[in-house]
Amino acid sequence: MDIQQLSDRLANLGVDKITSYPNNYPEQNPVDIYRSHIVDILVKITGVDSAIIYPALSWTQTLDKGDLVLPVPALRVKGKKPAELAADWAKQFPESPLIEPPVVAGTFLQFYFKLKPLAQIVIPSILKNPDTYGTNPNMGLMDPSDPSKGRKRIIVEFSSPNIAKPFHAGHLRSTIIGGFLGNIYEGAGWDVIRMNYLGDWGTQFGLLALAWKRFGNEDELLANPIGHLYDIYVKINTIHGPQRDEIKAVKDAGGDTTKLEEDSVGKEAQRLFKRMEDGDPEELSVWRRFRELSIERYKQTYARLNINYDVYSGESQIKTESMDAAMDTLWAKGLNEESRGAVIVDLEKYNKKLGKCRVKKEDGTTLYLTRDIGAAVERYEKYHFDKMIYVVAMQQDLHLAQLFKILELMGRRDISEKCQHINFGMVQGMSTRKGTVKFLDDILRDVGDKMHEVMRSNADKYAQVADPEKTADILGITSVMVQDMTGKRINNYEFSLSRMTSFEGDTGPYLQYAHARLCSITRKANIPDEELASADLSLLLLDQDANAPSPQHAALLLRSLAQWPDVFTNTAKTLEPVTVLSYLFRMTHMLSSSYDHLKVVGSEPKLAAARMALYQSARHVLRNGMKLLGLTPVER
Repeated sequence: MDIQQLSDRLANLGVDKITSYPNNYPEQNPVDIYRSHIVDILVKITGVDSAIIYPALSWTQTLDKGDLVLPVPALRVKGKKPAELAADWAKQFPESPLIEPPVVAGTFLQFYFKLKPLAQIVIPSILKNPDTYGTNPNMGLMDPSDPSKGRKRIIVEFSSPNIAKPFHAGHLRSTIIGGFLGNIYEGAGWDVIRMNYLGDWGTQFGLLALAWKRFGNEDELLANPIGHLYDIYVKINTIHGPQRDEIKAVKDAGGDTTKLEEDSVGKEAQRLFKRMEDGDPEELSVWRRFRELSIERYKQTYARLNINYDVYSGESQIKTESMDAAMDTLWAKGLNEESRGAVIVDLEKYNKKLGKCRVKKEDGTTLYLTRDIGAAVERYEKYHFDKMIYVVAMQQDLHLAQLFKILELMGRRDISEKCQHINFGMVQGMSTRKGTVKFLDDILRDVGDKMHEVMRSNADKYAQVADPEKTADILGITSVMVQDMTGKRINNYEFSLSRMTSFEGDTGPYLQYAHARLCSITRKANIPDEELASADLSLLLLDQDANAPSPQHAALLLRSLAQWPDVFTNTAKTLEPVTVLSYLFRMTHMLSSSYDHLKVVGSEPKLAAARMALYQSARHVLRNGMKLLGLTPVER
């Protein structure tokens, strides 16, 4: 609804104005109407400034605590105990067209919304903006009071697998979490650049080039580039590993390893990589081909997870000049020092935990950290970002802390202060039926197969699915993603095929079932959108039968749908997918307990239209929440 439609609707409900407060967006968030209304009243009763009251008025995660709650101590009023103030203010609270009389709970004031006006505000808000209800594009504006100043820009760097190495659990988590973060910032109105920073450079590419010369097969490369490169990389390592062990053993025994090292696969790989770093066209053309073929295959897999990248970057893309300039700055600032032929930065002087870190190897080649410094500067110069997020496992906490500190010490606080590390815990027990996980495709294939087995166990429902294999694939992907998001990001979790593919409990398939059931009700009811838009919503809250709990079910669902924009706003602060997921499970539990009490098919037409408007609103919110998480909602 636009502001004029909203004002007209509120005028009909007896509300003459909505006071504008900072971060108050009634067109996007119906609850902001209530915030504004409550603050207006509390300013008069308490004499406290609205700038203190407004941020103190908070949403509740459980509806038994009210729709909004005010912790009285947060208003910092002296002279009386908070519990006494709460009781006094509740008594003075006037009759309101929108709010029930506040409930005192110790030092808290709980506010419950009147249901009839709530239905007339929330349901039309959803039905008029079905795809965008809940999101708030104002959050990403440079200046919310002046949209002409443009949007803030963010780079989200995530997934970042290593070419020719397994796509392991850490990459899976980074992919899922990073995809979600991109969606959140997009919904919040930021200009989002999704970046995949591939591990596509370093000494291991000398080893891979050597493996290709010895074991490469053109047909196998074209058929499965990622798998074939991995296979030949493993093969060369069966030679490289024992040679490395032998060199170490001779060295430990005090022997001469010169000839062993000179003839080793490792030395040959180093020479090959040096040729690549020096720009040898033949070596680079082979490497470039590996990179391009791998990216094409990754794109197909990412598409199944609803992820598209704006930029496929990588360590190889960082210009030598950027790294040289960074090294020059580090020398000029007195931060670099020589150590056994390598170059290090001693960060212990600034923070004991940061230790000492190498920025150049003994042979003069660059390191991961050197390339990250160059990358950060290049990205800032190219994209002028307002924020850059690295979605990387917590094992890299030290590495990223060192990177941010070095940027700061280089005098680039303009970059370091805009960088954030979003970390996460480990996935444990992750393996396919064929053994240890190698690639994301293996994981998705296995979960899809398992999901297909589960679906086949219900022959009647299975027969109604138009494309069982495609549906099993989507449900399998949903299973993996939901299991990943079920706890806080930092928590480790156990990878469990049987648990994640179950329709019982809070799982991905349960969410998909809830969405499919709402779609089924929509199809069976077959009520035109115009009738839903003009439905008499007061019928939802009339008690048709003195013993029936139906108004309670409608009321809970309605209040839950009103919360969705606040859930979105809160998630944009916590950056925790579980905030969204927990809300969706709470809401779908309310839905499943409503169906027997709020029947649409077979009800009197006006009542059916009102109930269908409520269910249609729930379907839009569920779909928006699922898409925000990166899921593909199924309709059957």
